[in-house]
Amino acid sequence: MSLLEQLKTEMKNAMRAKDKNRLGVIRMALSAVKQAEIDHKSEPTDENIIAILTKMVKQRKESIKMYTDGGRTELAEIEQAEVATLEEFLPQALSNEEIAALIQKAITDTGAASMADMGKVMGVLKPAMQGRADLGAVSGQVRAALNN
Repeated sequence: MSLLEQLKTEMKNAMRAKDKNRLGVIRMALSAVKQAEIDHKSEPTDENIIAILTKMVKQRKESIKMYTDGGRTELAEIEQAEVATLEEFLPQALSNEEIAALIQKAITDTGAASMADMGKVMGVLKPAMQGRADLGAVSGQVRAALNN
């Protein structure tokens, strides 16, 4: 089952269960997918949907930090619930060991030797890690590996 079909099925299940919060989050995700489909004039693929959901999770995590810093815990809890719902549709996160192994393999495969080759390494890693790891943190690890 494609990710789009899975989202639509879960939307129907949320309607049947009368779970308004979950239904709202799934509808928001489907709306973002539809908007991307219109913007890019192409059918959404699982990779595109994962990228959209990853972006939505990242936005909500930033909101959680701002709400927590501002003392608005009730809003942070709402955002956290949305993150939990969205993460159900993302692939299983990679462990630190798996990330390190993928970084070493990418460095070896591209023949990267310095920071000038970081773009090549990230170009190989991004498709493999999209939605499964924080690419900002991975970038820092690649930078550290290339500086050694």
